[in-house]
Amino acid sequence: MNIVVLVKQVPDTYSERKLTDADFTLDRDAADAVLDEINERAVEEALLIKERDGGEVTVVSMGPDRTTDAIRKALSMGADKAVHLNDAALHGSCAVQTAKALAKVIGAVEGVDLIITGNEATDGRTGAIPAMIAEVLGLPALTHARKVEIADGTVKIERETADEGLTFAEAALPAVVSVNEKINEPRYPSFKGIMAAKKKPVTTLTLADAGIDASEVGLANATSSVVEAAPKPPRSGGQKVTDEGDGGSKIVEYLVSQKLV
Repeated sequence: MNIVVLVKQVPDTYSERKLTDADFTLDRDAADAVLDEINERAVEEALLIKERDGGEVTVVSMGPDRTTDAIRKALSMGADKAVHLNDAALHGSCAVQTAKALAKVIGAVEGVDLIITGNEATDGRTGAIPAMIAEVLGLPALTHARKVEIADGTVKIERETADEGLTFAEAALPAVVSVNEKINEPRYPSFKGIMAAKKKPVTTLTLADAGIDASEVGLANATSSVVEAAPKPPRSGGQKVTDEGDGGSKIVEYLVSQKLV
């Protein structure tokens, strides 16, 4: 079983996150960067499948130089190797461009049986990349899985519905599976794993290496853009109502002024 896991380095949710003033893209240097938590769960699920069925886990990521930190964490958890798509021309790529670029890299990995991703990244939160990649690669997409089973060339998933019910889906391999936060609890990298990760192969590709034309990616060619952005205003102190027998009326007047009733 040869598994590709997509991982992404994102700004730590505990850091201050903001957009750049120049082009309104995410300012990745303004915050601490971490491997996205949902990607840790995707890596864990791949490792569990590998431990049960054998095979190899390849990490694939797209991003600037510092992305190697996130890649090394995935390798220290137990992944076998990694491919890093790193090119300055990727800056500002939209979801569509990202999906096509990642699909191109995945397509160059030999003998892929299963692609596992998180359901959405904490920086962009489009939640569309897994399905987009499946569409580009011509593979079935099983999304938002909280349980994954592999047997006889088939992948089966269990997914929660909005009303707390369950749905089940299955597809023939190869396939794309995205997982949610209930799939598992990711392991902590051991000291041995951290040391071993330093020796595991990481292949770094430019756009030219991956066979991607620069006109297919980047902010100038993106299918979506941010035209204006402003910092979130500070929380106000609110409005105090002194009840002098007419408190109820004052509250209603305030709610009406805010168009809440």
